[in-house]
Amino acid sequence: MIVTVTRTTDRDRFLDVFTTVGAAKRREHGCRRAQVFFDPDDAHRAWSVFDWDAEDYAGFLADPEIPAIALQLGMQAPPVHVVAATDLDA
Repeated sequence: MIVTVTRTTDRDRFLDVFTTVGAAKRREHGCRRAQVFFDPDDAHRAWSVFDWDAEDYAGFLADPEIPAIALQLGMQAPPVHVVAATDLDA
């Protein structure tokens, strides 16, 4: 699993791009599933959870089309990769 956090200027625009252009690009790079959660204390902070192998995710980040998609998403800064504090089976 890959988890990222970012701030967006417009959550509706973010969701529109995330579920269309972003989804197509993620699938191209092997992403199996993606979810977005908006922080209940900050409507512009988006948490994204991806079912993605690290190698495929690295290829996604290296794709030259990603900066333009990030602009379309309205992100205020690049997403921050969240590292798990622990990993349990159950």
